[in-house]
Amino acid sequence: MWSGLTQFVLGTILCGSAQACGTPEYAPPPRAVASARLSVESTIGDVLEHRAFAGFARLLLPWDDRSYDTGMRLRDVASLLPYHSEVSPAVIVASLNRLIDDVDAGHRIFHDIYTETQKRDVPARRNVGLFFVRGRPGAPFALIAPGGGFAYVGSLHEGFPYAVAIAAHGMNAFVIKYRVGQGGQVATEDMAAALSWIVRHADTLGVAPSGYALWGSSAGARMAALIGSHGADRFGGDRLPPPATIVMLYTGHADVGSAEPATFVAVGDRDGIAPPESMARRIAAVRATGAAAEFHRYPNVAHGFGLGAGTSASGWLEDAMRFWTAQVARASRAGRDST
Repeated sequence: MWSGLTQFVLGTILCGSAQACGTPEYAPPPRAVASARLSVESTIGDVLEHRAFAGFARLLLPWDDRSYDTGMRLRDVASLLPYHSEVSPAVIVASLNRLIDDVDAGHRIFHDIYTETQKRDVPARRNVGLFFVRGRPGAPFALIAPGGGFAYVGSLHEGFPYAVAIAAHGMNAFVIKYRVGQGGQVATEDMAAALSWIVRHADTLGVAPSGYALWGSSAGARMAALIGSHGADRFGGDRLPPPATIVMLYTGHADVGSAEPATFVAVGDRDGIAPPESMARRIAAVRATGAAAEFHRYPNVAHGFGLGAGTSASGWLEDAMRFWTAQVARASRAGRDST
C-alpha cells in the first residue's frame, strides 16, 4: 500500500498532478511546463544537463569521488545507493520533477551556505549545498540530512522525497548536501553551518526560525542527533534555540546529552547495520532526560528503507509529522501561557 504522502510524491508522475491523486494539506506552487520533465527512462545525463539544475546538478547525485555513466536510466538508480533498500525510481523522479516545477515557477531551489572565500580555503566545501522545497510561507522548517555511511549522500532516496512530502503538510523543508569521506565530524559541521544559515536568512527565505526539526537517516541521523544533543555551536555553527523535534531513522547513534529534544525514531526489525535494540536503548535514555519520545519498529524491513513504500514502514513520515507538529503546538501553548 502507498501511504498518503507517498501518493502525493508520486502524484505528479503517476496522476499528472498531485491533486489528481487527492488534495494535500498544502498545495505546492502550480506546475509550469517550460522545462522538460523527467521519467524513469530518463538518464543520469538528463539530470546533469537539465537546465533547471544548472550550476549544481552534480550535488543532486550521491557520489563526489566518481564519474557517472551518463547513459544510466533512472530506473536503475538504486545501483548508486548501496547502503539503501526499497529504492523507488518513481518516487525519486517525482521529487526531482517537483524541483523542476519550482524552478519553472520562479523559485530558487538551491543555496550555497559557504562563501567563495570559505570554499577557496577548503575546496571540499564546493561539494556542499542546500536544497529548498517550499511549504506554507512563514511555517517552521525541517533540515534533512540523508544517509550514505559518510561515503555518499542519498538525497535522491532520503532527502528530496522527504522534503516534498513534508511540504505537502505545509512545513518548509531543506536537504543538506554535506561533505563525505571525512567522517561524521566534518559532515555535522556542514549541517550546523546549514542550520545557522537558514535561521540567519529566515525572513528572506520565508520560514519561521523557531519550531524547526532536524531529520536524519542513518549517518544523517547521527548528525541530526549530535546537533540536537549538543547544539550547532559545538560544531562551528551559531548558538541557537534547540530544535522542536529530532527525527531519526535507523542509526546506531548512542550519544545522549543532558537535555534532549523530543525525538521520533523509526527502524526496521531486519536492520543488520543499525540493530533496533540500539535505537530502543537510545530512546529509553532520551525519555530518562524528560523529553518526549516515540519509537517505531517495523517488521520485515531492512536498513535504508526511505519512505518505506510498499513495506510495513509505509506511513512512518506521516507519524513523524504528527509528532513534530504536536511539539510545535505544545511549545506555542507554553509560550502563550507564560505571557
